[in-house]
Amino acid sequence: MTDAVAAPDSGHSSPKRAILLGLKTRGETDLESIAQSLGITKVAALRHLVQLESDGLVERSYATGQVGRPRVQFRLSPSAARLFPEAYAKMSVCALQFIERSMGRDAVVRMLQERARDVAAESRPKLGAPALADRVAALAKIREEGGYMAEVGTRRARSVEMLEHNCPILAIAEQFPEACEVERKMFESVLSARVETSHRVVAGDAVCKFIVRPSGERR
Repeated sequence: MTDAVAAPDSGHSSPKRAILLGLKTRGETDLESIAQSLGITKVAALRHLVQLESDGLVERSYATGQVGRPRVQFRLSPSAARLFPEAYAKMSVCALQFIERSMGRDAVVRMLQERARDVAAESRPKLGAPALADRVAALAKIREEGGYMAEVGTRRARSVEMLEHNCPILAIAEQFPEACEVERKMFESVLSARVETSHRVVAGDAVCKFIVRPSGERR
């Protein structure tokens, strides 16, 4: 499990916070992997997980299709989302709903676009590296600082992945999915590249995954 970002302030002990953060960044994980990442026994790890289950923050599933007993997997419950940064998203949803009622849906989209332009203008000076991979890494750092738990994923000859394990604007995206497209276009602008979204938290995926390619290439 990673310690690249601060563990959520859940009111739990450090091992439990580390488990929550690890499940957030890695998705479903088995007991052995959790114990190894913390450097503790499986019995101790299970004790922490049982407590987190009791608190409604972790749930388990069973992997089928294998010989023998089904393998237990652990994951965050939906209620655990409250432990991670939301960037005042709920307050923002109320404001956007008011704008929609007063001026229509188009006005909401224009506001999201204006905000994206402001973010792009602030970020662009930090993204001047000639190599695409370096620009993606710099953007991931900016997004990490914004609470998105971002990191660079797989690098290939003609593409680079950026992963975001947390969505501070999830509440907004659920109500106004246009926000995701506005962000994607903002990434294209600041990176001077083509950006494809292959996975989205708002669609039920564990991570938002962006595939970045040099400008002009087909997706």
